[in-house]
Amino acid sequence: MKSVIFMWSRSFSRTAIILFTVLMSLALLPGRAAAQPNTNPCRPHQYDDGTFVVCTVSLRKYEVRMFWRGPDGEVLGSFDRLRGTPEGSRLAFAMNAGMYHEDRSPVGLYVENGKELKAANTRNGPGNFHLKPNGIFYVKDRQAGVLETGTYLKRKIRPDFATQSGPMLVINGQIHPQFSEQSTSRKIRNGVGVKGQDTVVFAISEDPVTFSTFARLFRDELGCTNALFLDGSISSLYVPSLGRMDTLMPMGPIIGALNRRP
Repeated sequence: MKSVIFMWSRSFSRTAIILFTVLMSLALLPGRAAAQPNTNPCRPHQYDDGTFVVCTVSLRKYEVRMFWRGPDGEVLGSFDRLRGTPEGSRLAFAMNAGMYHEDRSPVGLYVENGKELKAANTRNGPGNFHLKPNGIFYVKDRQAGVLETGTYLKRKIRPDFATQSGPMLVINGQIHPQFSEQSTSRKIRNGVGVKGQDTVVFAISEDPVTFSTFARLFRDELGCTNALFLDGSISSLYVPSLGRMDTLMPMGPIIGALNRRP
Protein backbone atom coordinates (compact mmCIF):
# COMPACT_ATOMS: atom_id res chain seq x y z
CA MET A 1 0.00 0.00 0.00
CA LYS A 2 1.44 3.32 -1.00
CA SER A 3 2.15 5.70 1.85
CA VAL A 4 0.07 8.85 2.08
CA ILE A 5 1.73 11.91 3.62
CA PHE A 6 -0.51 14.54 5.10
CA MET A 7 0.84 18.05 5.51
CA TRP A 8 -0.67 19.41 8.65
CA SER A 9 -1.71 23.04 9.15
CA ARG A 10 -3.94 24.94 11.57
CA SER A 11 -6.48 25.34 8.80
CA PHE A 12 -6.67 21.59 8.07
CA SER A 13 -10.34 20.58 7.93
CA ARG A 14 -12.01 18.37 10.51
CA THR A 15 -13.05 15.98 7.71
CA ALA A 16 -9.45 15.45 6.64
CA ILE A 17 -8.37 14.82 10.25
CA ILE A 18 -11.07 12.17 10.68
CA LEU A 19 -10.09 10.52 7.39
CA PHE A 20 -6.44 10.44 8.43
CA THR A 21 -7.34 8.84 11.77
CA VAL A 22 -9.43 6.13 10.12
CA LEU A 23 -6.70 5.28 7.61
CA MET A 24 -4.07 5.01 10.32
CA SER A 25 -6.32 2.79 12.43
CA LEU A 26 -6.90 0.42 9.51
CA ALA A 27 -3.18 0.22 8.81
CA LEU A 28 -2.51 -0.86 12.38
CA LEU A 29 -5.19 -3.55 12.58
CA PRO A 30 -3.60 -6.98 13.34
CA GLY A 31 -5.80 -8.72 10.81
CA ARG A 32 -4.78 -6.51 7.93
CA ALA A 33 -1.92 -8.79 6.86
CA ALA A 34 -4.42 -11.62 6.39
CA ALA A 35 -6.34 -9.49 3.91
CA GLN A 36 -3.34 -9.40 1.57
CA PRO A 37 -3.11 -12.03 -1.21
CA ASN A 38 -1.70 -15.32 0.11
CA THR A 39 1.10 -16.45 -2.18
CA ASN A 40 1.55 -19.86 -0.52
CA PRO A 41 0.89 -22.39 -3.32
CA CYS A 42 0.09 -25.26 -0.92
CA ARG A 43 -3.29 -25.85 0.75
CA PRO A 44 -4.98 -28.66 2.71
CA HIS A 45 -7.65 -30.26 0.54
CA GLN A 46 -10.49 -32.66 1.36
CA TYR A 47 -11.56 -35.17 -1.27
CA ASP A 48 -13.66 -38.30 -1.00
CA ASP A 49 -12.82 -39.65 2.47
CA GLY A 50 -9.22 -38.40 2.54
CA THR A 51 -7.16 -35.35 3.35
CA PHE A 52 -4.45 -34.10 1.01
CA VAL A 53 -2.04 -31.21 0.62
CA VAL A 54 -2.28 -29.77 -2.89
CA CYS A 55 0.33 -27.38 -4.29
CA THR A 56 -0.58 -25.52 -7.48
CA VAL A 57 2.13 -23.51 -9.21
CA SER A 58 2.15 -21.30 -12.27
CA LEU A 59 5.43 -21.46 -14.18
CA ARG A 60 5.09 -17.72 -14.72
CA LYS A 61 5.63 -17.22 -10.97
CA TYR A 62 7.69 -20.25 -9.98
CA GLU A 63 10.58 -22.30 -11.32
CA VAL A 64 9.96 -26.04 -11.01
CA ARG A 65 13.17 -28.04 -11.01
CA MET A 66 14.83 -31.25 -9.82
CA PHE A 67 17.56 -31.74 -7.24
CA TRP A 68 19.65 -34.85 -6.71
CA ARG A 69 23.25 -34.06 -5.74
CA GLY A 70 24.58 -31.05 -3.90
CA PRO A 71 27.52 -28.81 -4.88
CA ASP A 72 29.85 -31.36 -3.22
CA GLY A 73 28.62 -34.13 -5.51
CA GLU A 74 26.95 -36.04 -2.70
CA VAL A 75 23.29 -37.04 -2.84
CA LEU A 76 21.25 -34.40 -1.00
CA GLY A 77 18.79 -36.93 0.37
CA SER A 78 16.86 -34.56 2.63
CA PHE A 79 14.99 -31.28 2.62
CA ASP A 80 17.34 -29.95 5.29
CA ARG A 81 20.36 -30.36 3.01
CA LEU A 82 18.37 -28.93 0.11
CA ARG A 83 17.70 -25.81 2.15
CA GLY A 84 21.46 -25.32 2.44
CA THR A 85 22.00 -25.13 -1.33
CA PRO A 86 22.21 -21.79 -3.18
CA GLU A 87 18.57 -22.21 -4.29
CA GLY A 88 17.31 -23.22 -0.85
CA SER A 89 16.23 -19.77 0.26
CA ARG A 90 13.83 -19.47 -2.70
CA LEU A 91 12.01 -22.77 -2.10
CA ALA A 92 8.24 -22.43 -1.83
CA PHE A 93 7.89 -26.18 -1.34
CA ALA A 94 9.53 -29.50 -2.26
CA MET A 95 8.67 -33.20 -2.33
CA ASN A 96 10.29 -36.48 -3.33
CA ALA A 97 10.50 -36.73 -7.13
CA GLY A 98 10.16 -40.39 -8.02
CA MET A 99 11.49 -43.85 -7.32
CA TYR A 100 15.14 -44.62 -6.64
CA HIS A 101 17.55 -47.48 -5.99
CA GLU A 102 19.29 -48.26 -2.69
CA ASP A 103 22.13 -45.93 -3.66
CA ARG A 104 19.40 -43.26 -4.16
CA SER A 105 19.97 -43.04 -7.91
CA PRO A 106 16.83 -42.63 -10.07
CA VAL A 107 15.14 -45.79 -11.35
CA GLY A 108 14.21 -44.12 -14.63
CA LEU A 109 14.86 -41.03 -16.73
CA TYR A 110 16.32 -38.13 -14.84
CA VAL A 111 17.24 -34.77 -16.39
CA GLU A 112 18.66 -31.83 -14.46
CA ASN A 113 19.64 -28.47 -15.98
CA GLY A 114 19.24 -29.93 -19.47
CA LYS A 115 21.62 -32.85 -18.80
CA GLU A 116 20.35 -36.42 -18.94
CA LEU A 117 21.89 -38.03 -15.87
CA LYS A 118 19.89 -41.27 -16.17
CA ALA A 119 18.36 -42.76 -19.33
CA ALA A 120 14.69 -43.68 -19.67
CA ASN A 121 13.76 -47.11 -18.33
CA THR A 122 11.47 -49.04 -20.71
CA ARG A 123 12.02 -52.51 -19.24
CA ASN A 124 9.31 -54.67 -17.72
CA GLY A 125 9.52 -55.74 -14.11
CA PRO A 126 7.81 -55.87 -10.73
CA GLY A 127 6.53 -53.02 -8.59
CA ASN A 128 4.67 -49.81 -9.20
CA PHE A 129 7.29 -48.32 -11.53
CA HIS A 130 6.66 -51.11 -14.05
CA LEU A 131 2.86 -51.02 -13.78
CA LYS A 132 2.58 -49.90 -17.41
CA PRO A 133 1.94 -47.40 -18.69
CA ASN A 134 4.37 -45.41 -16.61
CA GLY A 135 5.32 -41.88 -17.47
CA ILE A 136 7.54 -38.82 -17.37
CA PHE A 137 7.04 -35.38 -15.88
CA TYR A 138 9.11 -32.69 -17.57
CA VAL A 139 9.69 -28.94 -17.61
CA LYS A 140 11.02 -27.00 -20.59
CA ASP A 141 11.33 -23.23 -20.36
CA ARG A 142 8.00 -22.14 -18.81
CA GLN A 143 6.01 -25.13 -19.97
CA ALA A 144 5.46 -28.51 -18.34
CA GLY A 145 3.93 -31.83 -19.26
CA VAL A 146 3.17 -35.36 -18.13
CA LEU A 147 3.34 -38.02 -20.85
CA GLU A 148 3.29 -41.80 -21.06
CA THR A 149 6.92 -42.91 -21.46
CA GLY A 150 6.60 -44.19 -25.04
CA THR A 151 4.86 -41.01 -26.18
CA TYR A 152 7.50 -38.85 -24.51
CA LEU A 153 10.34 -40.70 -26.23
CA LYS A 154 8.67 -40.52 -29.65
CA ARG A 155 8.37 -36.75 -29.35
CA LYS A 156 12.12 -36.42 -28.71
CA ILE A 157 11.60 -33.74 -26.10
CA ARG A 158 14.73 -32.03 -24.79
CA PRO A 159 13.64 -30.80 -21.35
CA ASP A 160 15.37 -28.68 -18.78
CA PHE A 161 14.20 -31.04 -16.03
CA ALA A 162 12.49 -34.44 -16.08
CA THR A 163 11.77 -37.44 -13.88
CA GLN A 164 10.29 -40.83 -14.74
CA SER A 165 8.04 -42.82 -12.43
CA GLY A 166 5.04 -45.09 -12.54
CA PRO A 167 2.32 -45.85 -12.89
CA MET A 168 0.56 -43.06 -14.75
CA LEU A 169 -2.49 -42.00 -12.76
CA VAL A 170 -4.42 -40.25 -15.54
CA ILE A 171 -3.74 -40.72 -19.27
CA ASN A 172 -5.46 -38.23 -21.57
CA GLY A 173 -8.40 -37.97 -19.21
CA GLN A 174 -8.66 -41.72 -18.54
CA ILE A 175 -7.84 -43.44 -15.25
CA HIS A 176 -5.05 -46.04 -15.49
CA PRO A 177 -6.76 -49.22 -16.80
CA GLN A 178 -5.34 -51.45 -14.04
CA PHE A 179 -6.72 -49.44 -11.14
CA SER A 180 -9.70 -51.01 -9.37
CA GLU A 181 -12.39 -49.32 -7.30
CA GLN A 182 -12.40 -52.47 -5.15
CA SER A 183 -8.70 -52.31 -4.32
CA THR A 184 -7.81 -52.60 -0.63
CA SER A 185 -4.21 -51.38 -1.05
CA ARG A 186 -4.03 -48.03 0.73
CA LYS A 187 -0.81 -46.06 1.17
CA ILE A 188 0.41 -42.51 1.60
CA ARG A 189 1.00 -41.35 -1.98
CA ASN A 190 2.29 -38.31 -3.87
CA GLY A 191 2.05 -37.34 -7.52
CA VAL A 192 2.07 -34.59 -10.11
CA GLY A 193 -0.30 -33.45 -12.83
CA VAL A 194 -0.59 -30.60 -15.33
CA LYS A 195 -3.33 -28.15 -16.30
CA GLY A 196 -2.69 -26.54 -19.65
CA GLN A 197 1.01 -26.05 -20.30
CA ASP A 198 2.09 -23.67 -17.56
CA THR A 199 0.30 -24.87 -14.42
CA VAL A 200 1.63 -27.81 -12.41
CA VAL A 201 -0.35 -29.49 -9.63
CA PHE A 202 1.33 -31.57 -6.92
CA ALA A 203 -0.54 -33.57 -4.29
CA ILE A 204 0.35 -35.74 -1.32
CA SER A 205 -2.12 -37.68 0.78
CA GLU A 206 -2.26 -37.24 4.53
CA ASP A 207 -4.13 -40.54 4.91
CA PRO A 208 -3.51 -43.86 3.13
CA VAL A 209 -5.50 -43.93 -0.13
CA THR A 210 -5.96 -46.30 -3.08
CA PHE A 211 -4.55 -45.64 -6.53
CA SER A 212 -8.09 -45.21 -7.80
CA THR A 213 -8.94 -42.46 -5.30
CA PHE A 214 -5.64 -40.71 -5.92
CA ALA A 215 -6.15 -40.77 -9.68
CA ARG A 216 -9.71 -39.44 -9.37
CA LEU A 217 -8.42 -36.61 -7.19
CA PHE A 218 -6.20 -35.43 -10.03
CA ARG A 219 -8.75 -35.91 -12.80
CA ASP A 220 -12.11 -35.08 -11.24
CA GLU A 221 -11.15 -32.66 -8.49
CA LEU A 222 -7.97 -30.95 -9.70
CA GLY A 223 -8.76 -30.93 -13.43
CA CYS A 224 -5.60 -32.68 -14.67
CA THR A 225 -5.93 -34.63 -17.92
CA ASN A 226 -2.54 -36.26 -17.32
CA ALA A 227 -1.03 -37.14 -13.96
CA LEU A 228 1.83 -39.29 -12.71
CA PHE A 229 2.36 -41.22 -9.48
CA LEU A 230 5.70 -40.30 -7.90
CA ASP A 231 5.95 -42.68 -4.94
CA GLY A 232 4.20 -44.12 -1.91
CA SER A 233 4.91 -44.82 1.76
CA ILE A 234 8.08 -42.68 1.79
CA SER A 235 6.21 -39.70 0.26
CA SER A 236 7.51 -36.52 1.88
CA LEU A 237 6.75 -32.80 1.77
CA TYR A 238 8.53 -29.57 2.70
CA VAL A 239 6.45 -26.39 2.93
CA PRO A 240 8.16 -23.67 5.01
CA SER A 241 5.05 -21.47 5.08
CA LEU A 242 3.12 -24.33 6.73
CA GLY A 243 5.96 -25.19 9.09
CA ARG A 244 6.25 -28.66 7.59
CA MET A 245 9.42 -30.60 6.82
CA ASP A 246 9.01 -34.39 6.66
CA THR A 247 12.04 -36.45 7.65
CA LEU A 248 10.84 -40.01 7.06
CA MET A 249 13.96 -41.44 5.42
CA PRO A 250 16.76 -40.50 2.99
CA MET A 251 15.41 -39.60 -0.46
CA GLY A 252 16.67 -39.85 -4.00
CA PRO A 253 15.69 -37.06 -6.42
CA ILE A 254 13.70 -34.14 -5.04
CA ILE A 255 11.42 -31.77 -6.92
CA GLY A 256 11.00 -28.17 -5.79
CA ALA A 257 9.20 -24.98 -6.73
CA LEU A 258 11.29 -21.83 -6.39
CA ASN A 259 10.03 -18.28 -6.31
CA ARG A 260 11.22 -16.59 -9.49
CA ARG A 261 13.68 -13.77 -9.06
CA PRO A 262 12.27 -10.30 -9.80
